[in-house]
Amino acid sequence: MRSVSFTLALLAVIASTFDAAALSAQRKPRENDLKLPIGGTPGALDAITDVAGVEVGHSTIISGSGALVVGQGPVRTGVTIVHPRGKANHDPVFASWFALNGNGEMTGTTWVQESGFLEGPIGITNTHSVGVVRDAIIKWEVSQKNVLQPWWLPVVAETFDGGLNDINGFHVKESHALAALNSAAGGLPAEGVVGGGTGMRCLGFKGGIGTASRKLPAAQGGYTVGVLVQCNFGSRRDLRIAGVPVGEEIPDLQPCIANTAPLAANATVRRCDVPSESTRDRDGDAADAPEQGSIIVVVATDAPLLPHQLKRVATRVSLGIGRQGGFGGNGSGDIFVAFSTANTNSWSSDSVSSVRMVNNDRLSPLFQATAQATEAAITNALLAAETTTGANDLRIYAMPLDRMLAAMRKYGRMP
Repeated sequence: MRSVSFTLALLAVIASTFDAAALSAQRKPRENDLKLPIGGTPGALDAITDVAGVEVGHSTIISGSGALVVGQGPVRTGVTIVHPRGKANHDPVFASWFALNGNGEMTGTTWVQESGFLEGPIGITNTHSVGVVRDAIIKWEVSQKNVLQPWWLPVVAETFDGGLNDINGFHVKESHALAALNSAAGGLPAEGVVGGGTGMRCLGFKGGIGTASRKLPAAQGGYTVGVLVQCNFGSRRDLRIAGVPVGEEIPDLQPCIANTAPLAANATVRRCDVPSESTRDRDGDAADAPEQGSIIVVVATDAPLLPHQLKRVATRVSLGIGRQGGFGGNGSGDIFVAFSTANTNSWSSDSVSSVRMVNNDRLSPLFQATAQATEAAITNALLAAETTTGANDLRIYAMPLDRMLAAMRKYGRMP
């Protein structure tokens, strides 16, 4: 795949859903391919879609290059959709949510908290497009003639892509959200510079969408935990992979401006043709710079969990983020939602429904799997991302695979 620094004459809308066979011929290696020592046993796809029924769809919007003109671009954004039981199955799922730090948005969570159910798809986009995606989901639900209540309260979350993207140009339209809703499929989802993750940066490198899963052994129930992230948080200095300080080992390749125009005297970002100073964390990643950014995490499991248990699972996402180097800084929106595809037909007009649940003393392996899958999904977002140049020629580099692997070997974490 090429960098997205090229110019497109027209707005490109790419509904990106691939099966594993089609994607394997073109994708970069993932954490499971590399056998990174993150822990746990990945599912067959190492993806949220290892949880049977889950479908993921993307609409990716890329156009323009050069100077930012609000309303015209450059545009580097999109929409990602997760259907808990697939787009053709409208049976609600038990769910809960958690905010590690709440400087962000996830709509619909008051009803998730109150009812214990997630009643439709989850949308993820940029900060200023939450409303249009929410409204598009309502329109889509109405078209499905799926009437649970006379009103809809969709779950839509965001992270900020205003560095690379013309976020105030409002380029995400209803059609993009509908394309992602309708094109969603099983199989291995596209990762990296795709969907809602198109304009995101993560832990000092290009970020975006990532997914992973962990499967418990039969003795622990054989359940699967799948995670999808929109990764846009953290600082390079804090990046860890399987405990290795990868960010410290790659202090260069910091954000830069990919043109030859003179920079303002107070510019904090160098030009790309000016070498960075590897002895300093430059360009907004200085030792005293505040951690900013956000991460949205969706957790799916086939374990029969009730909403209060899913709340406990959602909180364990924080531990996976912490393993990677995040700590929920004041400027970060770290918001997570977890759902279970077990207990079908629990949303019912009958006076009583029978449900199953895992006993509390059997939950710890699911907590561990959630932390492991979260770290693996963030790592997959970093591995899949491509170096991207966007608004005002800002360039964010992809994490170099060879140097990441060299760091893993240096610290004795890989042969």
